[in-house]
Amino acid sequence: MMNSVVIPPSRLVIATRESRLALWQAEHVRGLLQQLYPACQVELLGMTTRGDKILDRPLAKVGGKGLFVKELETALLDGAADIAVHSMKDVPMQLDEAFALVAIGLREAPQDAFVSNKYASLDELPPGAVVGTSSLRRESQLHARYPYLAVSPLRGNLDTRLKKLDEGQFDAIILAAAGLKRLGLGARIRAVLSAEDSLPAPGQGALGIEALASRPDIAAWMAPLHDASTAACVRAERAVARALGGSCEVPLGAYAERRGEMIWLRGFVATADGARMACAEIEADGEDPETLGQNLAALLRAEGADEILAALD
Repeated sequence: MMNSVVIPPSRLVIATRESRLALWQAEHVRGLLQQLYPACQVELLGMTTRGDKILDRPLAKVGGKGLFVKELETALLDGAADIAVHSMKDVPMQLDEAFALVAIGLREAPQDAFVSNKYASLDELPPGAVVGTSSLRRESQLHARYPYLAVSPLRGNLDTRLKKLDEGQFDAIILAAAGLKRLGLGARIRAVLSAEDSLPAPGQGALGIEALASRPDIAAWMAPLHDASTAACVRAERAVARALGGSCEVPLGAYAERRGEMIWLRGFVATADGARMACAEIEADGEDPETLGQNLAALLRAEGADEILAALD
């Protein structure tokens, strides 16, 4: 079989949100691309998405996490950008057929992080303490495990959320550990929450690179940035959410871990108040992550997921 020669790109434009974390992620990808293709001019196209503008309402009320990617996808369609860099947990479970995820990078810490100026852990919080989170997934798990705590909505970029904590609006907040670590804010983490305490969102901690499905040249250029092990786990997690119609309007978690050749996948669906929760886990080889995710979704349905989802509707 003949080896196909990939002609290096001369110029690439990365569409990115303009939050500090999104820009870090885009700069990180730019650095990797410049190492791969030293002669390539790699530029950033900063954009403000609708999800960045609407900060007074929970995402679940205004259209979900897809609000963070639409403008970037428009830039791809218009030819203003070649690729878009996303946090995989922000990427809708169903992509329009015009687009493709051409690479999923090596995963940073996928867990949630407990951040507080007063307390060292969730267990230390007294009754009535206010915990901030923008995630129905986190909220449902907090209510289920700590019913005596108050959970309050928390929107804004990472710096805004930390500022609200520092101003005393919350006793603690729950954030993705990956974002804090990427911005050099790991010292703000008082505790990393185990998957048993807070099962992560599908794709949490992983970066995805999106391009037009009609651009195999771009897919070939991005191939060296793809981490197959991370991608298999993320694909399995996303398949769970896709099978259950998961979005940020559904309190749902899915988390896959590699165990040699096997993938251990856990998931849950709950009501926002945590009163009803379906949980399941499954382990299989990593050859077909989508089927693994679909099989876990079937187990969750057997535990009552459909009734919970119907109640949410």
